[in-house]
Formats: sequence, C-alpha cells, structure tokens
Amino acid sequence: MDMASLDDTRKARRSLWRHRGRRLAAGANAFVSVFLAFMIVVMANYLASLKLLRWDISSNRYGRLSHETISTLASLNGEILVSVFFQTGHELYEEVRRILREYEYAADRLPGLKLRVELIDPDRDIARVRELKQKYDLKEPNVVVFEAGGRKKYVDDSALMKFEYSIQGQELKKRLTGLRTEQLFTSAIKSVLEERAPVVYFLKGHGERDIDDTTPGGYSDIVRRMRRDNIDVRSLSMAATREIPADASALVIAGPEKKIAEAEMHILRRYLERSGRLLVMIDPGTESGLERLLEGWGVRVCREVAIGATLTGRELVVTSYGDHPVCRSVGDLVTMFYMPRVVEVEAGVTMDEQSDKPRVSVLVSNTAPGWAESDLSQSPLRFDKGVDRPGPVAVALAVEKGSSSLVDVEIKPTRLVVVGDSYFVSNGGIGASAGGNEAFFMSAVNWLVERQTLLAIEPRRPLELKLGMDRRRLRIAFALIVGLCPGLVAAAGIGVWIRRRR
Repeated sequence: MDMASLDDTRKARRSLWRHRGRRLAAGANAFVSVFLAFMIVVMANYLASLKLLRWDISSNRYGRLSHETISTLASLNGEILVSVFFQTGHELYEEVRRILREYEYAADRLPGLKLRVELIDPDRDIARVRELKQKYDLKEPNVVVFEAGGRKKYVDDSALMKFEYSIQGQELKKRLTGLRTEQLFTSAIKSVLEERAPVVYFLKGHGERDIDDTTPGGYSDIVRRMRRDNIDVRSLSMAATREIPADASALVIAGPEKKIAEAEMHILRRYLERSGRLLVMIDPGTESGLERLLEGWGVRVCREVAIGATLTGRELVVTSYGDHPVCRSVGDLVTMFYMPRVVEVEAGVTMDEQSDKPRVSVLVSNTAPGWAESDLSQSPLRFDKGVDRPGPVAVALAVEKGSSSLVDVEIKPTRLVVVGDSYFVSNGGIGASAGGNEAFFMSAVNWLVERQTLLAIEPRRPLELKLGMDRRRLRIAFALIVGLCPGLVAAAGIGVWIRRRR
C-alpha cells in the first residue's frame, strides 16, 4: 500500500471517529436534557405537594374559599372525613373535587382541624361502594357525606345547584343561576363538628302519617332525610307516656285524622307554655281539636282551601315566600302543596318584635289571582264572587312568643309552624316536587330547634365564557381556524415534499 492510500485510510478513520464522537456527544446531550427536564418536573411536583406557592388566576377569585369559610374553619376543632360518592362524568364532579381540595389546603394550615377527603367512583370502586353503602345508607350516587364523631351530614347533588324557576303554560322551566358548594360544605362541616343531635318526636295515635310507612302517603323518605341531617327522629304516643319527653327539641303533628283527646290537648298546652316547639300540619276536611289550641296562639285554621298557580289543577305551586328565617333557606326553590287548607292570622295579633304577645308571620301564600275556595265539589274549581275570598291567602304561618328585646335576659321563645297540608312532604309529595317541599320542611324544623344550617355565603355563579361576535365575525373566524390555518400547514408540507423529491 502506497503512502497516498495510507493517508486516505487514516483520514477516513479520523472522520469516522469524529462522527462517532459527535453522535455520542449528541446522545449524551440528549440524555442530560431529558434527565434535567425529568428532574424539573419532579421538583415542580414536589414543590406543588408542599403547597408553598399557589396562584389563583380565575376571574373574581372563583378558585378561593371565602373569608367566612376560612374564619369558620379556624374556629373549629376535630377530625372530619369527607366521602365523595360522585360519578366522574357528572357535571359537578370537577367543581366538587376542586373546592374540596381547597378545604384540604385550608385545613392543613390549621392546628386544630384535620380534614381527609376520599373520592369514590360509584361506577368503578364497586367493593368500596358496597362497603360504604351499608354504613351510610346510600341508595343513589352523587352525594357527599361529612362524618365526625359518629355524626353525619349528607349533601346531594340537587342541593348544590341553585335554579331560577318559571311556569310557562303547563311546564315548569328552570335555569342554573348559582352553585352552593361552599355554602353547603362549610355548613356541613360546622354541623357535624359542633352540634348535638336534636330530638324530634312525631305524634301518633290519631291517624297521623307514619314515619315508617314507605307507601306514597307515608313519611319514611323525609324521616330518612332528617336522620341523615343529624336529627334524632322518634315516635311519641301521649296516651302511653302522658307527657312530652324532656329531651324533645320539637314535636311534629302530621295530618291527624281523628280528634285529639282533651287530656292530650292539656299536655300540649303545658308544653307550649314551657317554651315548646311545635310543627302542625292539618289537612282539609278534618277536625283534630288543634284548631282551638292554635287560636290561642294567633292562628285561625279555616275550612277553605287555597287555589292558585298550578300545573295539573291539583296542586298549588309556590315560587315566592315571606320574609322569615324559614323562607330564607328555601331560596328560589319551587314548593308544591296539595289542596292546602287556608290558615290566617287572628285579628288583633301583633307582629311587633317588642311585644310579648304571639308574633305571627306569613311563610307561604297563594298569588293575587288565586283565591280561597269554599266549595270543593265544583269541577273544575272556579272563583265565585261573593262566596269565595280573593287572594292572597296564607297556607303556612310561623308563630314566636317569648324572645323580647325589652329585657336583657335571653329567654327561649315558644315557636310554632302551622301548615295547611301534610301530604306535601309525604313520600309521594316529595317524589313529585322540584325540591322545595323537602327544603321548606327541613328549614321549618331547623328553625324550631334553633339550628342554623346555612352560613351567610353567597352562591357562586357558574363560570360562563361568552363571545361577543355577530354572525359575520363568526363565519370569518370559522374560515380562518378551520380553513386557512390547516391549509397553510398542508401547503407548507407539500412544498417541503416537492423540494426533497427534486
């Protein structure tokens, strides 16, 4: 081999080694870059897990808890478990998961509060769901359960959404106007950590609705809701006990069909005189003996029924309420009463808060076009001038006596709620309603037992992204996004392919 060939061979080898060296260097650089990127991701996730730096880039501080919630959590002590039984495809799943993450973050910075959230998918975590269904008495998915010290509070998906209702013809329309996640979750946490379960008795022995009856006319569903709301519900027969138990937070008389004995009426009078709490629901066409008792507290139970806005002609649809704590918790929900009996404020009864007389407030009444019907044999029912009374007429009243601002000593007041219908919270009544029946009843019970269920936290308005564009601009935007941009990319690709072919 001559010298020229030897030099060419050496040059080829050096070129090959340089090429291999460049490839090794490029590979090493790529490895280092991937490793550094991986370490950056690990470090970022580690810092995120420490929750040292957080930014809320949402509009109107949508992603943060309110000052009221932070103050409430700071005042609480204890350990609470939040079990979320939500389907991942539910429209509120991400909202519930996001806001509970904020509660966890807030609780981590409070020494006296421990909050643990468990997300359970009802469609996938079959074994876990079966285990907890028995523990929490769950029948439907999409519910959040708050538990602390054996006390439980349930929040269903239907309660989390605030709707605006309107009646159009024979159809009830609704529109989502707000989310009550923070309001209900904060109230639930406060409830299970602070409150002793109130005891509510249901009177029996006079044809009242049965709390264990699962038929459409029974009360098993509303009682189940009360127990899930951390209320101890029991039956009471005054004929057997001859008194109302001392641990009674409230007494409910739901639709008695027979007259209550005078001895039992005497027990009721003494109970009310001792700052008792009573919820009375009297159906049309019945004589229970409670009418005379209620007259002494400023309430007159009439024989007429209230007629007004209706969907089928058999119910009274209510969308507005009186100015009272019972009604504020109901909000804009629709309540349906079924041929409710008219209840009125007795003449001479005061509404002055500084008076020691019974103060009667109207909770629910029909609208002005409605009336008080005295002849139920008509079909269809119609307003007879001179016979029927024009509306509005009341179908639910609240009575309070004993808490006067004239004295400095705080006295527990006597409280009553009188409703002219007991079917509206029966199993059938709740099943046919739009949510207001259950909410109104629970709000009345909570007012009687002096339990504040909702804090003053405004519902969050759902995020809405709107494009202020007319049809012409929308067509131009569609042409640019769907036509021009992909076309330019395709043209560039074709140009590169043609150039390489040459």
